[in-house]
Amino acid sequence: MEKTPIRLLATNGLSRHYGGVIALSEVTMAVHPGQIFSLIGPNGAGKTTLFNCVTGLDKPTFGNVEFLGEPISGFRPDEVTALGIGRTFQNIRLFADLTVLDNVKIGRHPRTKSTFIGSVFRTHRQQSEEADITQHAHEMLTFVGLNDISDQTAGNLSYGDQRRVEIARALATEPKLLLLDEPAAGMNPQETQELIDLIYAIREQGVTVLLIEHDVKLVMQISDWVTVLDHGEKISEGEPADVQNDERVIEAYLGVTDE
Repeated sequence: MEKTPIRLLATNGLSRHYGGVIALSEVTMAVHPGQIFSLIGPNGAGKTTLFNCVTGLDKPTFGNVEFLGEPISGFRPDEVTALGIGRTFQNIRLFADLTVLDNVKIGRHPRTKSTFIGSVFRTHRQQSEEADITQHAHEMLTFVGLNDISDQTAGNLSYGDQRRVEIARALATEPKLLLLDEPAAGMNPQETQELIDLIYAIREQGVTVLLIEHDVKLVMQISDWVTVLDHGEKISEGEPADVQNDERVIEAYLGVTDE
């Protein structure tokens, strides 16, 4: 008897309505450990809404989200992060006036245990933990290739480097699953290739990747599985070659209509 593959993340009939607007309609999909899983579709297809429902920034109207077989719909964002789901955002959300290092250190704090009293009185445990946070942040910056500029102000970096800082901050939470929302947006070809290499390296570290991306060439190059949304509905899923040749996908992207 064939075993059912382990599902790291699953959405079951996931729907999100905003008044009369249906942003997501009964989307069911599953992400398996070790995958690079891409979620694509035209603008307004519901991709970021799905990310928000997964990470606790939004609540499903119907359906649910499961992580490692357990329901997580309704969890707060910090609770979702603690479970092992990290994310970046379509619009970069760095603290522009802080250093690169401090931005990544912030990502590590959900894994800390120091109390308010410990922070006030600078106990030995608090100091030790702060040193660990700093060391881990440097390790994440080394991983994404930015440790040599850790003392620079984040707002002064190039767009591509700011994306890398955001990825490093998400990795600092020690995710089992990393959600990347349009990571290649605004990147030049060289930066895009460096991003591809980084995504592969992230998977090699045992982190499963789920990304939203408009760069279809990138998606088809790196993905193990692709799900396509259009107007909030899943219209196709499968291996990249199959999805790329699906008439429904071609129609959604090119706007082909029956004569």
